[in-house]
Amino acid sequence: MRKKVTKAIFPVAGLGTRFLPATKSVPKEIMTLVDRPLVQYAIDEARAAGIKEFIFVTSRGKGALEDYFDHAPQLEQELRRKGKDELLSALKNTNMDSGDIAYIRQHKAMGLGHAVWCARRLMHNEPFAVILPDDVIAAEKPCLQQMVEAYEETGGNMVAAMEVAPDKAPSYGILDVNEDMGSMVSVKGMVEKPAQDEAPSNLAVIGRYILSPDVFRHLNRMKQGAGGEIQLTDAIAQEIAEDKGVYGYRFRGQRFDCGSKAGFLQATVAFGLARDDLRDDLEGYLQEVMAAKQAAE
Repeated sequence: MRKKVTKAIFPVAGLGTRFLPATKSVPKEIMTLVDRPLVQYAIDEARAAGIKEFIFVTSRGKGALEDYFDHAPQLEQELRRKGKDELLSALKNTNMDSGDIAYIRQHKAMGLGHAVWCARRLMHNEPFAVILPDDVIAAEKPCLQQMVEAYEETGGNMVAAMEVAPDKAPSYGILDVNEDMGSMVSVKGMVEKPAQDEAPSNLAVIGRYILSPDVFRHLNRMKQGAGGEIQLTDAIAQEIAEDKGVYGYRFRGQRFDCGSKAGFLQATVAFGLARDDLRDDLEGYLQEVMAAKQAAE
C-alpha cells in the first residue's frame, strides 16, 4: 500500500532582497496578502491536502515567522471578552499544536535543493511535499490537494507544472516531456533555467512538489548546478535517470509569483476582488483609476 503524504517542507530561509527595505525587519513570508501572511496561504493549502507535520527551513532573522504560529492567549482572551468571534476563529487558524511544526536552520544559502536536504532527518523514509510560499495559487480545489489525489494513482515523484512563454523559460526549471496525458505528463528530463532556444518544452516547474525520500540520496552528493547552487530539479532528474517515475501535473488554478513586486500586487488585486467584503470598493476604485488613465491619454 502506498504511503500517504503527511509531511511538508517549507523552504523560507531566503533574505527577500527584492522587497527591501520592508524585509529588513519583516520576513517576506509574513508580509500580508490582503489580511493573511503569505505563509498562511501555504499552510492552509497543506492542511487541505492532509499534511500533518510542517517543517520550516529557516535562517537567521526569521524569529517573527516562528512567533506567528505561537498561541496568543492574551489576545484570544481579549477578542473573546469583546465578543469578536469571527476574528477569534481566524486567529485560532494560525495556531499550530505542539509537535506539529519544526524549524531547521539553513546556515548557508546554497539553493533550494540544499534547503530541502537540511530537513532530511525528519522525513523518516517517507514521501513528502515541498511548498514554496512565494508561489500563491488561487484554485477551487487547492493545488497540493489536486496533486496528492493524482499521486495516489501514480506514486513516484510529482511536480506542479504550468505553461510559460518561451522568453520566460530561463527563469524556471523546464520539463522534457515523455508522454502528454492531459493533466499529467510523464517526464524524461528536467533542465534548470535553460536558454530560451534550448528549452525542451514550455512546461515550467512551479513551487509544489511531492517527492520520494530517494531524492535525499541524490542531494547528499552536494553537486552544484545552475547558478552554483544545489538544485532540487537536478536531484529529481537523477530519479528519471534511474527509471523512477517522475510526473508533471498541470494544476487547475492561477499562480501568482509573490516573490516579485508585480506578482504580489497582482495577487493582492485578485484576492481582494474575490472577497465579498472588499470587492465592491476595490472594483469601483480600479474602474476610477482606469477611467482617469484613459482620459489622460
